[in-house]
Amino acid sequence: MASLHGVQTSYRDMHGNRCFAPPDALLALLQGLGAPVAGQTDVDDAIRARINEIALEWVPKVIVAWDGEPDHVTIRIPLGVLPTHAIGPRLQYTLHLDNGDIWSGNVPVDQTRTLRQVRCGYEVSVLKAFLPRRVIPRGYHDLTVLIGHRAFRSLVIAAPTCSYQPSADRSRELGVFAPIYALKSERNWGVGDFADAEALVAWVADHGGSMFGTLPFLAAYLDHPCDPSPYTPISRLFWNELFVDVTRLPELSECGEAQELVGSDLFQSSLRLVRDARFVDYAGVMRLKRSVMLMLSRQVRESGTGRLDAVRTYVERTTDLAEYSQFRATTTARNAVWTQWQSPLHDTEFDRDEEFYHQYCQFVANEQIEGLTKRCSIEGAELYLDFPLGVHAEGFDAWRYQSLFARGATVGAPPDPVFTTGQNWGFHPVLPDAQRREGYSYFIASLRHQMRHAGMLRIDHVMGLHRMYWIPKGFLKSEGTYVHYPSAEIYAILVLESHRSQTALVGENLGIVPGYVDQAMRRHGLAGMNVAYWEIASDPDGALQRMAANPVAVASLNTHDMFPFAAFWNALDADKRHELGMITSEQADLERWVRGELRNRLTNYLRDHGHEITGESDTAGALRGMLALLGQSDARWLMITLEDLWLETSPQNIPDTVSEHPNWRQKTRLSLEELIRDAGVESLMKIVIAARHSTTISERS
Repeated sequence: MASLHGVQTSYRDMHGNRCFAPPDALLALLQGLGAPVAGQTDVDDAIRARINEIALEWVPKVIVAWDGEPDHVTIRIPLGVLPTHAIGPRLQYTLHLDNGDIWSGNVPVDQTRTLRQVRCGYEVSVLKAFLPRRVIPRGYHDLTVLIGHRAFRSLVIAAPTCSYQPSADRSRELGVFAPIYALKSERNWGVGDFADAEALVAWVADHGGSMFGTLPFLAAYLDHPCDPSPYTPISRLFWNELFVDVTRLPELSECGEAQELVGSDLFQSSLRLVRDARFVDYAGVMRLKRSVMLMLSRQVRESGTGRLDAVRTYVERTTDLAEYSQFRATTTARNAVWTQWQSPLHDTEFDRDEEFYHQYCQFVANEQIEGLTKRCSIEGAELYLDFPLGVHAEGFDAWRYQSLFARGATVGAPPDPVFTTGQNWGFHPVLPDAQRREGYSYFIASLRHQMRHAGMLRIDHVMGLHRMYWIPKGFLKSEGTYVHYPSAEIYAILVLESHRSQTALVGENLGIVPGYVDQAMRRHGLAGMNVAYWEIASDPDGALQRMAANPVAVASLNTHDMFPFAAFWNALDADKRHELGMITSEQADLERWVRGELRNRLTNYLRDHGHEITGESDTAGALRGMLALLGQSDARWLMITLEDLWLETSPQNIPDTVSEHPNWRQKTRLSLEELIRDAGVESLMKIVIAARHSTTISERS
């Protein structure tokens, strides 16, 4: 039963040990996938029902045509459903191309009838047919196949095998990573905004860089509830208005009411509090920005000017924005998330000003993001954005596309040496069959939303294109298992959209990743991630050589889910994890000892390669040497974490914690104004850019 639904009954952990999912957990997952099983006694009937369901799909729902030339299409016709003479020697097809052209004709049928015995004695006859021998143009096309008097429809995805690749002259590039929320400046309102991002892009370009990488800035709940995590957005289709620079909105200079509010003593006092706070006060900042933007949106709505027409045009051409604004207005009116609503959306009258406010917010956020991409273009730089794996279980996407999500399960990861009990990320997985039935329209729209602006897009947890670790509701994190997805279809969409937007793709392939994932990434041109922390743990010399020789990769010291370099070098991460109860005191002692050995080996390695480091306690010298080594690597892209440049020790996020650590709230220690003047940061950037322009390690070898 599990096999018929793409569910693994067991998997291998990081040590190669086989872990079995409990039978009750498997039953719960199968229920979540729509199988009619209330208990073990239902399994035989459910198997027959699933086989019948599969048998009714005579023509595949989705067909991939790599480089416009599909492999043979298998048509399955159950015995006894149609007499052979009703099929005839040819099948009729009509292919509606997305450019408006129509191809039609007859498909030759293989006359060899193959009988195949399957479970429960069900026999099927397999007939092979072929689409036209012409090369199918890139795109999403509708295929109709007529078999006897029955018509079957399929989505044909015609995509290049390899994703978009930047021109060869853009090689050995340097980028800087910083979460947009963390950026601190003298002019922002207590949280980094799109204007700060523009300033950082200019600084990066002035220092020889060509990329600005950041975390997702997608829509989020920032009042009740308040969940600022960039990896549980309420939608992958809309932006987070928190990052709008209110002072840049043209309406502000025309709205006396808003100017009076901003200039008031109470507002300025509140602004100082959130601006001077050590951590981002999401709710406080959002209250301030909302109070002003609500006035500005009301003025636009009542003005009847061209600005109102522009907002309305944006709403008309933006998929789901009308529904999104009504959803947000209803959530506000009912003061409850949608899973707590007692009646459907339209059963409650919502505030029309509130509805227009969310439309206006999306309009101005998109304007400022377009301004950010324009700034990148002027500076010869690109945005490196991040495509999150899931969405908030009580957000807009989960409401709008309820049939796509398995509400009886959440996504996570199995136990490993770092997270010994496993991880539960709290969002619901997408149902593979439901996604195929609706033609991947939601997935495509989500990609396009970010690809319009991203020169590079990182696919979070790229293994999720192949399989995801599902945890059934009510079970432990360790009691989940993997559910498979039709990866070829998903890669075809990713690759096609990357070409249409000219966006390079990066796959986050860290942790427990089967070899076939890396193989698929290489085949389809997705760059992998080479993270020094992962590579050097056991073999510093060999690891750095491997990183040096991997040109199709984004190299970095760490990621946003890891401790900064200074903390790693001094084993402060072991101290923190012990403090949080993630590891025992004995495990912490062992980690500190192992890290000490690694520090000693890396110190000798750096000295042997000509980098000045006075000793194991010379954290700054170690950082200089490591960045220089990564700079000399063949990696096409090198990303530097901004906070490493001043030896920050506190991480932006500690996975599998909620209130134990201020995740996603830490502001940068240096403001943008201080960053520009900091001589130490300036010196490090010069070292890295010089290394990027020098001969590579592999060339010298």
